[in-house]
Amino acid sequence: MASRRVFGDASFFFALVAKRDPAHRPAVLAYEKLLKAGARVITTDYVVDETLTLTKARIDARTTLGLLDRMERSESIDLETLTSERFLASKQYFRKHSDHGYSFTDCTSFVLMHELEIRAALTTDRHFKEAGFEVLLPTP
Repeated sequence: MASRRVFGDASFFFALVAKRDPAHRPAVLAYEKLLKAGARVITTDYVVDETLTLTKARIDARTTLGLLDRMERSESIDLETLTSERFLASKQYFRKHSDHGYSFTDCTSFVLMHELEIRAALTTDRHFKEAGFEVLLPTP
């Protein structure tokens, strides 16, 4: 049987290292629970970019590099890249849903989640719920 796959968003990865973030404890607990269950966390190069930019701006470079190392070494995190086909599909999704507050990175995540049939996300971003996905962390 294939292991469960969940999507890891920037708000989740940031919360893992931002001890003062309200989602820190829920993120750590959710991640530990998923690891024990043998789940895989799927993310994208766009989310990694967003995560590292946010972490460096709000915390510091040392924490950011530590997070990057942790993500690269993790055997439970799989990185998907945005191919030209995925980029095109993301542009179409972004245009189609322009009446929502979705960022372009959100749209790339939604496209990948649909493609890989991932229904749940480690995120605090309410846009994932609006787009029809299960959100595994508390949303503000």
